[in-house]
Amino acid sequence: MELRQINYFISVVEFGSMGKAALALGVTASTLSQQISRLESELSTVLLQRFSTGVVPTEAGLEFLRRAKTVMHHVEMAATATQSERLSGKVSIGMAPTIALKLALPLLRAMQQRYPKIRVQIVEGMSGHLTTLFEARKLDFLIRFDIGDNPRLGIFPLLRENLFVIGMRDLPGMPDARGFGIEHLGALPLVMPTGQHTLVNLIMNAFRLKNVRPNIVLEVDGLNTLMGAVQEGMGAAIHPSSALALIRGEGIVALPIVDASLFRTSILIGQPDAELTPAALATRITLKSVARTLIEDGRWEGAALEPRLPDPPQR
Repeated sequence: MELRQINYFISVVEFGSMGKAALALGVTASTLSQQISRLESELSTVLLQRFSTGVVPTEAGLEFLRRAKTVMHHVEMAATATQSERLSGKVSIGMAPTIALKLALPLLRAMQQRYPKIRVQIVEGMSGHLTTLFEARKLDFLIRFDIGDNPRLGIFPLLRENLFVIGMRDLPGMPDARGFGIEHLGALPLVMPTGQHTLVNLIMNAFRLKNVRPNIVLEVDGLNTLMGAVQEGMGAAIHPSSALALIRGEGIVALPIVDASLFRTSILIGQPDAELTPAALATRITLKSVARTLIEDGRWEGAALEPRLPDPPQR
């Protein structure tokens, strides 16, 4: 006896017709009739009386109907309880501050709406520190800017961000129009993170390819302090547009750098699917959906969906 057959029988009794029940269930009337006949054969009793106007349950059919509904009710309760239990727990995600500025709050909001029993922990930090936590299994997911070298991990391209020059409009060396390349920024005083950042490597490689020496006047690793220095007119930053969320004063401009090769790729990395909890899988799906919505709705300037993995970095 199968649950499908029990469900078929209940539907036929409730509709009083093989044809109407078959239409509601999305099967043919002949298929439905065969399944009911098999059920009757297995039970060695007649459950339905067939008439030209429809079907009605026999006395045995009525008793079976009563118990069948109880069985299906318990099955539904078990499925609901199982789903509720599976979609709960804690999921931790590491991300750089610039990514968190755009993605963290929309993700938390979406998770509260879709899976209120899943507790999402956002951990912001430097890539090196987050990688250490991830490798120690203290993070379920990590958004990083390179693929890494562990073939067992689940790797999902997320998005790519163009880079902007962000600074006071009247800062000496600040471009006065759009349509410039990084080779035009040699005289611009820059506030940069230290050389251990992926972003710094991208920027320095771009300057090197153009045979231009950047004018770095300050090195600051904290994003809040770095953007504070930009706001004070101490220099300009080269960052994705998400850093603008930390600027509150007036007179700041963000101008896109025209260079098809100068972008930062964000990659979502997690443990293999077989090692992820259902809560972690639900979080991963939601995170990718939120990123897509932010980009498609125009709420993440300079960002685009990354349809494929980036090419490995040149050594």
